[in-house]
Amino acid sequence: MYCRNIFAATAALACLASAAPSAKRAYSAPSTDGFPNPSAQQLAAIEALADGQLSNQTPPPTLAASSLTAIQLIAFNENFEVAYFSSLIDNITADAPGYNLNPGSKSELLAVLNTVKAQEELHALNAKGVLTHFNAFAPPPCTYTFPTTDIKSAITLASTFTDLVLGTLQDASQLLASNGDADPVRTIASVIGQEGEQNGWYRSLLGFKPSAKPFLTTSTAPFAFSALQAFVVECPFNQTQEIDIPVFPPLNVLSGDGGASVSPQDQTLEFSADLTDAPEGWHQYMDGNGDGLYVTYLTGLNLPISEPVQSVHWSGSTVTFKALFPFTENVMDGLSIAALTTSGNFSNFDDVPEATLAAPALIQVNDML
Repeated sequence: MYCRNIFAATAALACLASAAPSAKRAYSAPSTDGFPNPSAQQLAAIEALADGQLSNQTPPPTLAASSLTAIQLIAFNENFEVAYFSSLIDNITADAPGYNLNPGSKSELLAVLNTVKAQEELHALNAKGVLTHFNAFAPPPCTYTFPTTDIKSAITLASTFTDLVLGTLQDASQLLASNGDADPVRTIASVIGQEGEQNGWYRSLLGFKPSAKPFLTTSTAPFAFSALQAFVVECPFNQTQEIDIPVFPPLNVLSGDGGASVSPQDQTLEFSADLTDAPEGWHQYMDGNGDGLYVTYLTGLNLPISEPVQSVHWSGSTVTFKALFPFTENVMDGLSIAALTTSGNFSNFDDVPEATLAAPALIQVNDML
């Protein structure tokens, strides 16, 4: 089987890589194909590699300010994805440790990933075009760092952030519809389908069922923007000033391989967060026993599920705690997104960020085929 052959080829090196921390390096996507400012000739080459063209729809006459903010987040994320896949392509091309493949598998994987990269470039250019049309800030690419050490960990991370993107694009579509900005929704729905095709391939490569859930887990703009900060080294602009979306301190999962491999059963998960930069009001919980704090989960399109924190330990501004992961009752396969919240009663998804101290924790439950 193709996917098993790829991972068998890298298994020994992957084992060695996971035994010791990898040296992270700052990475900027090369501009050899002209991205993010391609000429007409370079754009045609990107489109040919992407197997399709940039949309030539006329932009809508107006867009609400919050709709433009949502598109800024889409552009910010697409720039990250272009860099991520560029880095992965570079590692495989160079036969970097953990990325070695036999010539046949290498050629096939690079063919797929180069197409994916080109498609992500068109997603980014589409968002940039909308923002430029309305004289709104269009975020340029940043410099990033990626924690992967081998092909399997790289594909695993690609699947997880694609899951998060799919949930965030739901949020963007809902916002645009609420604002009466219907025109871009068709484009976003098209991208959702394209990203879903990608993730089905990643999941198959990893030995999972191609489709994770009947209704993919939703997310929110603040959770996506916060998650992306883990990969950003520096940007040529002030993120929080130019993109009006809050950033939360990370919520770390200490169980299940950092949340990447949680077993499909009811269990208690352990979390930690440094609340130094958390929203105002967190100090009232400092050194307490966790009363009034919850882990709130988003899974599928279920309303938010909140569980009180347990076994709370403070060390300065860093808190470690546990919470139930109620898998069975809620069938929490695939991606679940967790936040540390000051409320445990939510009637919709949009209210969760307002009560969040740290987020998101990304939890994957996947049965191997």
